[in-house]
Amino acid sequence: MVNKHVSSLFAALVIGAAALAAPAQAQDALEAKLQVCGSCHGQNGQPMDPKSMPIIWGQLENFLTKQLHDYRAGDRESPIMASMAKTLQQDELRPAAHYFASKMWPARSGPAPAAPASAPNVSQCVACHQQGFVGGAPAPRLAGQTYEYLIKQMNAFADGTRTNNMDMVKIMQELSPADRDAMAHYIASL
Repeated sequence: MVNKHVSSLFAALVIGAAALAAPAQAQDALEAKLQVCGSCHGQNGQPMDPKSMPIIWGQLENFLTKQLHDYRAGDRESPIMASMAKTLQQDELRPAAHYFASKMWPARSGPAPAAPASAPNVSQCVACHQQGFVGGAPAPRLAGQTYEYLIKQMNAFADGTRTNNMDMVKIMQELSPADRDAMAHYIASL
């Protein structure tokens, strides 16, 4: 009777240990899959070309999840990012976003760009992107991204080539090119 009880207990422990190991192995497999992201977004969080590639280390998880979903679904266009996002299963999108969101936002390399002489009216932006543009639940962190990346995204919303957030399309279309430029300079200086 004791041996049968010990055997049952041992079997339960083996099954339990296997069940605990499976998520760890899946996480390791996902992390291995995500290592390729560093070839563009940087192994240390600094993108290889910060003028055209965003910082994703320390970015908000909800935002990263949405972007991966949108690339995968074709709602945001980028041949490279679409092919990368399609290597992930739907149930891997949030864990992939969490992987990058849990990393430390990289320190700025070099001095911050000069802010424009007068700060543009950003009150409408702060509602979502938060004070200091550090991001909030509905919107990504923008502080720390480069002027070139920011103005490219703002103009893409304004001209309708980026439509995965229709609120941003409307907001950017209402701003003049000069206002978008001043805003991008201001945010890049933060």
